Amino acid sequence: MGIVRQAKPRRAASFGLALAAVLACAGLPETAAAQGVVKSIYGDWQIRCDTPPGAQSEQCALIQSVTAEDRPSVGLTVIVLKTADQKSRLMRVLAPLGVLLPSGLGLKINQADIGRAGFVRCLPNGCVAEVIMDDNLIKQLRTGQTATFIIFQTPEEGIGIPMSLKGFGDGFDKLP
Repeated sequence: MGIVRQAKPRRAASFGLALAAVLACAGLPETAAAQGVVKSIYGDWQIRCDTPPGAQSEQCALIQSVTAEDRPSVGLTVIVLKTADQKSRLMRVLAPLGVLLPSGLGLKINQADIGRAGFVRCLPNGCVAEVIMDDNLIKQLRTGQTATFIIFQTPEEGIGIPMSLKGFGDGFDKLP
C-alpha cells in the first residue's frame, strides 16, 4: 500500500453540505439537505434529517466530519444511511477533490486493514466513495475505537485521517 501518513483529526462542521452531497448522490436535490437538522447526537456522531421536496418522509443519516489538524484543506465526511426499502445499509465517504480516484479509499479499524472502497462520482465539493455495509463491517465499527480512512494523492503515498467511532453503535441503532 505504500506510505501512509497519519493526520490528526479536527472536528468539522460541514454536515449540511455533506448531507446535501450524499442526498445528491441518491438522486435527490442538494438544496433539500442544506438545512438538514440535527435530530440527535451519539458520542462523536450526529443523526441529521431533512424532507426533500416531493418525498413522502424525511431522510436521515448518521454523520461525522473531520479535517486533518495539520492540513485544514484535507477532510472527510462519513455518512451512514439505510436505503428506503430498509434492505441495505450504505456508507458514503465524501473526500476532498484531488484524490487519486483509481486508488480508492482505504479503511482501517483499530489499525486492522479492512480494505478499499471505490469512488463512484465527484461533486463540486468532493468525491464520494460508497460501500454497502455488511454485518461484519457494522460489528467492526461498533466495537472499534478509531476508523482511519486513507486517501491517496499519489499511488505511493496515502494520508490517514482518523475518525472516532465513539457513539457509532448507538447512533446506528437509532437510525430510522
